[in-house]
Amino acid sequence: METPSRLADKTAVAGRLSIEEARRLWLEASDSELRALASGARARFHKPDHCTYLVMGIINYTNVCVAQCDYCAFYRLPGSPEGYVLTRDAVFDKVDRVLALGGDLVGFNGGFNPHLPLDYYCELFAAMRERYADRLEFYAMTVAEFMYLARNAKLDFPAAAGRFKQAGVRWITGGGSEVLAESFRTRHSKFKYTVEEFFEAQRAIVRAGLNTTATMVIGFDESLDERLEHLERTRNFQDETGGLVSFLCWTYKPYFTQLGGIEISGQEYLRHLALCRIYLDNIPRIRTSVLTQNERALEGLLYGADDFDLPVEDEVTQKAGATISLEFERILSVARKLGFTPQYRHVALAPSAS
Repeated sequence: METPSRLADKTAVAGRLSIEEARRLWLEASDSELRALASGARARFHKPDHCTYLVMGIINYTNVCVAQCDYCAFYRLPGSPEGYVLTRDAVFDKVDRVLALGGDLVGFNGGFNPHLPLDYYCELFAAMRERYADRLEFYAMTVAEFMYLARNAKLDFPAAAGRFKQAGVRWITGGGSEVLAESFRTRHSKFKYTVEEFFEAQRAIVRAGLNTTATMVIGFDESLDERLEHLERTRNFQDETGGLVSFLCWTYKPYFTQLGGIEISGQEYLRHLALCRIYLDNIPRIRTSVLTQNERALEGLLYGADDFDLPVEDEVTQKAGATISLEFERILSVARKLGFTPQYRHVALAPSAS
């Protein structure tokens, strides 16, 4: 069996790691070894002292959801007096705030609300495109929400993707994946979907010509095997489709959730980020999470990440204990002190019009 130093030699020449080799790196490589390997893998795609960022708001348009995931502090069941659906004007107010703060991207995230039909979303997204045109881009929903909406509308995934594309949607992101291992999903989100169904839906999204991403959340009770399964499935999907624009990993916030638990350390997150960069050799953009790690996330640039976002709001993670700072220059100064030159990464097609 190969030693960590032999595995280091292998990654240095762009060799692809197996699951077993990745396991050995995680268990036996030091922090400095993982950092060096991840930095070398990063350098195949990016300048060593360069990083990009964006300013982004997550619009939680409804908190009504029937998925009942035990790690979520945000959702309310149908009929709850605390349930809500934002008006279109309220959505636009949140978008305008992101624009005023210098951003050009918002994402929608609201769970599985059985009272909102497919037409609600198509009309909202068409209105978004009409109002903001190309000076703002939006992530219309997550793959998980897409699947729920398609099924409720009795559409197959290709037909649903076509409907959203007609409404002006360009992005359906990989959110809602958490840990893509069936054993994890059985424990924590049994009313969602299977792993195979997730990739079936994302495959239809890619084939429809829409952009998508990969995401992962760690720090629940997942095993190393489950983490590695997630990475293996993600890499295989990228080999097959080439459709994943980026990979973002963040950490579970355990506060006020049914699952509870203790938040993992920042160093464990950085080690995992490094392993992601090394293992996901076919995804150029690896993103670190300021939303869940705050300024510590910028150390992820030393562990293989090349990109991050400065969040404006995200009620889902804030409800579970995440904190958000709008002191963007202070956060960017952390990246500079670490030796990186951050450059804004425009997502909208016409950012100068904002």
